[in-house]
Amino acid sequence: MALFSRSRPSIGLDIGSSHVKLMELDADPKSGRYRLQHFGMAKLPPEAIVDGAVMNTNVIVDAIRELVQRERVKTKNVVASVSGNSVIIKRINLPLMTPDELEESIQWEAEQYIPFDINDVNIDVQILEGASDDPGQMEVLLVAARKELVNEYQALIQQAGLKPSVVDVDAFAISNMFEMNYDAPNDSIAMVNVGASNVNIHVLRNGVSAFTRDIGIGGRQFTEEIQRTLNISYEEAEAMKIGGDDRDHAAVVPEEIERILANVGDNLATEVQRSLDFYLSTSADGGLSRVYLSGGAARTPGLARAISKQTGLPAEVVDPFRRIQIDERAFNPAFLNDIAPQAAVVVGLAQRRPGDK
Repeated sequence: MALFSRSRPSIGLDIGSSHVKLMELDADPKSGRYRLQHFGMAKLPPEAIVDGAVMNTNVIVDAIRELVQRERVKTKNVVASVSGNSVIIKRINLPLMTPDELEESIQWEAEQYIPFDINDVNIDVQILEGASDDPGQMEVLLVAARKELVNEYQALIQQAGLKPSVVDVDAFAISNMFEMNYDAPNDSIAMVNVGASNVNIHVLRNGVSAFTRDIGIGGRQFTEEIQRTLNISYEEAEAMKIGGDDRDHAAVVPEEIERILANVGDNLATEVQRSLDFYLSTSADGGLSRVYLSGGAARTPGLARAISKQTGLPAEVVDPFRRIQIDERAFNPAFLNDIAPQAAVVVGLAQRRPGDK
């Protein structure tokens, strides 16, 4: 299954560890902008997906079916995505060759960079035109995902009565979303997606993938720490965690909650900074200009401020709906604004068109 392209109209399906999100976008023939056609979310219990592994197939399949029925989606072809330790993304230098020659040799070349048996992964590759300064070399973006993980997601989609068209990668979906909604940067930026159980860091240099890393910490850690400290239920802790945004949380989040959020946020910010420092120390990049946050925990009170302080960079939460046409009679703008950071991946998946790279 290809990791980069598809040939038929599809819906985006983001199967995360806290929610399943489904979206369909139409391209407006007059303006060329995307128009929101269908969008829905279904919450998953904490134990449905653990550390990227599917633990409860039935509850996930039921959630997908519920979304399809509730949103009255007719399209069957699905673009989904994977992330985590079972996905490897690397920029590599190879001798200059044609795409056909690359196709023939990539299995052997990839073995040097992938810590899995080459027979256990799906591989895709893309030549980065003009990226190499050496006329005899070329830079290539290599992506590998364990077949076991890809097959697992395919099976979920098929059991829900849909057709898996492409399995993409979360990091690329987010960069596609960013490219659609923001002016292309001519420097380096860091996309930090803070999910329920995982943080994905993706550095884009002049709009091209330069570095990715996953950190095994996420929004769920904020909730679990509140739950443990105050001895309350997970649901109560989750409600307290999202008690307000950066502007007004001091008035609505109790002092103890604020302290817990600050401690966990500082730890997460430190891990982000370490990853970015590693990237800068191992690349010729002169520096980053900004951090963009996405994911369900992106608006956790104080998190953006902690990351900005730790990295010394401006940090802001992305708006995946920024340039999408929305019929306010069909979709509640307040709801979309509230959940916007969570929709970053599914927007990137839903905008895919035939032949996209």
